[in-house]
Amino acid sequence: MKVLFAGTPPNAAEVLKGIVEAGHEVVAVLTREDALTGRKKILTPSAVAVTAKELGIPTIKANRITDEIKVKITQTKADLAIVVAYGMILTQETLDLLPEGWFNLHFSLLPKWRGAAPVQRAIAEGDTETGVALFKIDSGLDTGPLLGTVATPIGPDETSGELISRLTKLGLTLVNAELPNIYSGVMHLEPQIGEPSKASKPTRLEAKISFDSRAEHIDDLVRAMNPEPMAWCLLNDQPMRVIRSRQARINSRDLSKQIGSLHSEEGKVFVCCGDDTWLELIEVQPASRNVMSAKDWFNGLGEIVVLK
Repeated sequence: MKVLFAGTPPNAAEVLKGIVEAGHEVVAVLTREDALTGRKKILTPSAVAVTAKELGIPTIKANRITDEIKVKITQTKADLAIVVAYGMILTQETLDLLPEGWFNLHFSLLPKWRGAAPVQRAIAEGDTETGVALFKIDSGLDTGPLLGTVATPIGPDETSGELISRLTKLGLTLVNAELPNIYSGVMHLEPQIGEPSKASKPTRLEAKISFDSRAEHIDDLVRAMNPEPMAWCLLNDQPMRVIRSRQARINSRDLSKQIGSLHSEEGKVFVCCGDDTWLELIEVQPASRNVMSAKDWFNGLGEIVVLK
């Protein structure tokens, strides 16, 4: 069967390449239009568009599925579509364009964490397990029946970026395993069972650290927001990103219990959090500076500060 691939970011490009290398016939790619990126606002094609060009696959670029785009999709003669983070909700009219339907690779164990940011929400909420799910798209938001899932634990130090990379590899394995079942007509669809939850894209305000929270919850936030939009706090009324951290246990009997106060011990930097818990800062990025170790940042402070 002929496959249309729809996706945009680098992890989607990895799945596209893996599908082609596995011998599946990808006849066209649907991806978002070129976008302005970086400080110089350079018009840049998506990672999927770049990979499609390298593979010699025709590409349709669209931020909206207009009548013209629908014609182009039909002209590909694709039987089905595999979707990985395309970045758009597809209408039923679009779904009806391909005879075998559209199938989405989602980075959660549905119905948990339906939406745009399942990995970030899972880590931020302290989940210990997640996974990938391949489902047939219907008119709802990530509500379609499941072809298959693969579960995996979330590492205690794993960031969203690291987990997405690992889930991408699991997802590619799942897609390559299920495509032959779709081709042969023996795929088995199961309805989603369980309490659904929503995974909206985190805002910068949500990434603001409240040191009144317990250290383990702050560490979850820091890992969830890495690499986007990055957790942050205020240092002398200027934003400072916290890139990496970990929950710490130290003897705080003789230390300041002021929320946000700093303490250095054996080359490590700790900040006081809610309920007399402590967070070790590992990497930070002060305003207008590069990422640096918390130790180097602390040694260069020259004054007592409180993070807010």
